[in-house]
Amino acid sequence: MSKDRDTADRTIGDATRVVAAGRRPEWTQGVVNPPVWRASTHLYGSVAELRAAGGRDTHHRLFYGRRGAPTQWSLADALTELEPGAEATFLYPSGVAAIAAALLSVLSPGDELLLVDSAYDPTRSMADGLLKRFGITTRFYDPLIGAGIADMIGERTRAIFMESPGSLTFEMQDVPAITAAAKARGVTAILDNTWATPLHFRALEHGVDLSILACTKYVVGHSDVMLGSVTAAPSHWRKLRETSFQLGQVASPDDAWLGARGLRTMAVRLAQHQSSALQIARWLETRPEVDRVLHPALETCRGHDLFARDFRGSSGLFSFVLSGGDEAARAALIDGLVHFGIGYSWGGFESLAIPVDPQRYRTATAPSFAGPLVRLQIGLEDPADLIADLEEGLKRFAAARG
Repeated sequence: MSKDRDTADRTIGDATRVVAAGRRPEWTQGVVNPPVWRASTHLYGSVAELRAAGGRDTHHRLFYGRRGAPTQWSLADALTELEPGAEATFLYPSGVAAIAAALLSVLSPGDELLLVDSAYDPTRSMADGLLKRFGITTRFYDPLIGAGIADMIGERTRAIFMESPGSLTFEMQDVPAITAAAKARGVTAILDNTWATPLHFRALEHGVDLSILACTKYVVGHSDVMLGSVTAAPSHWRKLRETSFQLGQVASPDDAWLGARGLRTMAVRLAQHQSSALQIARWLETRPEVDRVLHPALETCRGHDLFARDFRGSSGLFSFVLSGGDEAARAALIDGLVHFGIGYSWGGFESLAIPVDPQRYRTATAPSFAGPLVRLQIGLEDPADLIADLEEGLKRFAAARG
């Protein structure tokens, strides 16, 4: 057992774990961070050595560039250590690539996928496009279904894909109830855990088989790298790895290095994202221009009981519903913001605001809101500055609404 793995098996704090994890001495070689190993070809001393390499397990062994090197292995190992009970982690060039690999590792033509109706839109698109072309059917389910998912599991159901909370409307799922129903029927439980990360929700401890992160978000934390990961339970690791190799998936060593650098500060960044987002969310609840705030850590938010039961913290992403108004009034709010950028993604140091229209992406449920929605990513700026910015934005909204 390596020194860092032995440390990880003891009870240590999350901040300590993200600093120490994945830094094996044979990878760091006496420096703090594993260097960037850039290589497509690895050389062998003889034909016999080359033949031997092809016949053994290449996990954490140099073989060919597509199988990775210490730069990628270090980050993957660190992410594994954040999920107690996990076997290993595979890295991908984006979060969507990670979602595709997880799904294709367990689904075959003729199979059925149960997908939460509040899922990330590219996940829905994959189900309606790529999976459908491969003869895999998808049924969408209400994110509030809980143990009732058992009634939807059929003879062809092979996987249930969860996202808790949903990244637009923030419904909480009863993950333990859903995974229990899945295990009772031999169905794989998959979770997109990007919002909480393993620091705030330990997916495998709650019965998940494959836990997905868009590492682009909180792991990287600086809005400059596309990266994804899937962390697997022992029962699902080998199939995930084989599928990923067959798909030719590999993360760039430079991107993995930047992901590892971001990981070392993720605990302190998440703490600040959480604190600032909650301060701003509670302020928004007091505003007459706001109908309600969709943030599961708020006691007033539906699903807070599940959040309080299962989660260890929250992050910086949430939405709020405006009181009436239309697209033009919402745009007046967002367009004039000074400290919020307008752009997709989240999890970086900067704050973002975008309009969201979840009704366009729902088929199993029909969410109804009093007015348009705005999604906020709360970054690392002073929350007082962000509140002042939003206050001016709400004034513009009120004036445009009339």
